[in-house]
Amino acid sequence: MLKECYANPITTTSERARTAYDKGIRLFLSGNYGAVEAFTAAVDADPGFALGHVALARAEMMAARMTEAKAALTMAQSLSAKISDREKAHIEAFALLLAGKPVETRRHVEEHVRLYPRDVLVAQLCTNVFGLIGFSGEVGREAALLAYTNALLPHYGEDWWMMSMHALSLCETGQTDASIALMERSLAMEPRNANGCHFKAHAQYEAGETASGRAYLAEWMPDFDDRSVLHGHLSWHQALWALADGDEATLWRVVDTSVGPGAAKGLPINVLTDTAAILYRADLAGVKVDAKRWRKLSDYATQFFPETGQSFADLHAALSHAMAGNGERLAYITETAKGFAGDLIRPAARAFGAIARGDWSGALDHLTPVMANHERLGGSRAQRDLLEFTYVNLLLRLNRGDEARRSLAIRRPVQAKAPPLAALRESA
Repeated sequence: MLKECYANPITTTSERARTAYDKGIRLFLSGNYGAVEAFTAAVDADPGFALGHVALARAEMMAARMTEAKAALTMAQSLSAKISDREKAHIEAFALLLAGKPVETRRHVEEHVRLYPRDVLVAQLCTNVFGLIGFSGEVGREAALLAYTNALLPHYGEDWWMMSMHALSLCETGQTDASIALMERSLAMEPRNANGCHFKAHAQYEAGETASGRAYLAEWMPDFDDRSVLHGHLSWHQALWALADGDEATLWRVVDTSVGPGAAKGLPINVLTDTAAILYRADLAGVKVDAKRWRKLSDYATQFFPETGQSFADLHAALSHAMAGNGERLAYITETAKGFAGDLIRPAARAFGAIARGDWSGALDHLTPVMANHERLGGSRAQRDLLEFTYVNLLLRLNRGDEARRSLAIRRPVQAKAPPLAALRESA
């Protein structure tokens, strides 16, 4: 029996299928474009290759083609009679995921990797801030993510992918220096790992390294295929650093070509959350944001997230509707919010509505309880700075400048050095 690139036996006798499958794994783990094509080549070489079909299903999911993903999964399941127990359990993980059962999927994955820690396409489901742990809605999810990658790390040795995943876990638990050191080792092995590039950008953000962060992405991004799932989000990091530098021309150029609706080619959740975040952070920084941008984003949120349930998306949809004056959609989110952190979405949505009306006191009352454990909403520390800055801005609007500065100094000290808040400059 042949083995794939992580030394797991696979039920195929086709060298062409194995070679294409390995290529697909590397492209998928590195966040580069082409995984769908590679896994398609694998199943074309061996139509009976069950894991090739389920890998194709996963890649189609990440391309937001759910009909194709379900068809590929169904094909994999139809071929499961003559494969190993590991491969059957591998397929089951994705069946649970596609059935919309995140809790059951996470439980299955954690048990699976105890038996088969190097079954990488299953293992990756619980890594990253956008994985099953990251979107669990649990208090302590960042520590849980660190524990997960820490347990896997010894099984992978000097592996660029696993090292980059653990480096992000270190970053999100405040171990920035250790994160950067490990990320550099990972990127030295695979410089075109877009996930590694992304996580390095997060570590640089946490270290307050705006100039070096901008320089790194400026050098790295030109050769990155804009069809890759991370292209829009890495562009968001570029826009964020341009905002920090007061470079409005670059900010809007990047938003309009690579981040916003109609420009970014990534997943709708990234288009919505990245665009909402950069628009509002620009507004907080004193940059004029055309109302048409908010209306366009509100329409996008309505189209792609008409129902609540994905809390991280719901948070940014609520902000978009509030800023666009779309009271009907904002009220719908406020009334129906559900999902892994729906209890936090409702007060956050009310806070955004109050902000849109200029009711700073009411907004602060609604937002304050959300701040206690907003990690449950998902996303990285960098992404949740949207809430940190909103909270501080409300204090400033209410002439509570000392409290605002103290909040930043305690909660986000690296951002307190040069916070991108116009109201803070005005109160100085």
